[in-house]
Amino acid sequence: MSYYAKTVMVAIGAIIFSGFSTIAWGSVVVNSTRVIYQANKKEVTVTLTNQNTTPVLIQNWIETDSENRESATKNVPFVLTPPINRVDAGKGQTLRISYLGSPALPQDRESVFWLNILEVPAKAKDVNEEQSKLNIAFRTRIKLFYRPNGLPGTATQAMENLHWAIKGNGVNVTNPSKYYVSLFDVTYKSGGKKFDTKGFMLAPGATGFYQFKGISVTNINDLSYTAVNDYGANVQYKAKP
Repeated sequence: MSYYAKTVMVAIGAIIFSGFSTIAWGSVVVNSTRVIYQANKKEVTVTLTNQNTTPVLIQNWIETDSENRESATKNVPFVLTPPINRVDAGKGQTLRISYLGSPALPQDRESVFWLNILEVPAKAKDVNEEQSKLNIAFRTRIKLFYRPNGLPGTATQAMENLHWAIKGNGVNVTNPSKYYVSLFDVTYKSGGKKFDTKGFMLAPGATGFYQFKGISVTNINDLSYTAVNDYGANVQYKAKP
C-alpha cells in the first residue's frame, strides 16, 4: 500500500473515531455558533482566530440544506468575502456576509443556510517531517439565519411557545412561530428517573415527533426541553400543551 493510501485511510479513521472532538483539534476559533442576518443590515461579520503556531488556509462558503453540493451552493443569495484566505499564527480574519436579494427569500418567516469554514493546516517544509505527520482538514459548520423585518413575536418567544401533545408512545412538538427553533434535547421524568433524547431544528410552522427509548409519555407536564438561543446559549423550558 502506498504512503498516500495509508495516509488517507488513517485520516478517515481519525475523523470517524474522533466524533465531536474534531472541534477541539482544529486551531481556528469562530466567535459565534450561529449567525443572525437581520434583513435591515447591509452586512454581518464573523470573526475567525488562528490559535495555532503555524499559518492555516481557510476556505469559506455558504450552502443550503440540499444534499447535492452543486445545488446547495448554487441557489444562495449571499456573497461571502473572502472566500479563501491565509490566516497567520495568532492572527484573525473577518468574514463579511452580504445579502444579494436574489433569489428572493420569504419575508414572512425565517430562512436557514449553513456557513462552512474549512481549515487546512500548513504543510511541513521538511520532507521527512511531512511523511511522518498527518495533516487533517477540519470543517466548522454553523447555521446562518436570515430574519426578515417585522416578524410577529421574538425568537425567544418562539422557543417558549412550542406546543406539545402526546401521540402514541411519544410526543409531537409544533412550532407555530415564524422563527426556526433549535432544540438541543428533550427530557421526560417518570418514576424518579430521567429519560433524554436528542433534539433537532424545527422550521417555522413545522411539527416534529419525539420518542423515548423504553418508556411512553403519559403527562406533558413531566416534559422539559433545552433550546439554543441567538447567542448559542442553552436555555431550558417546561413543555406546554
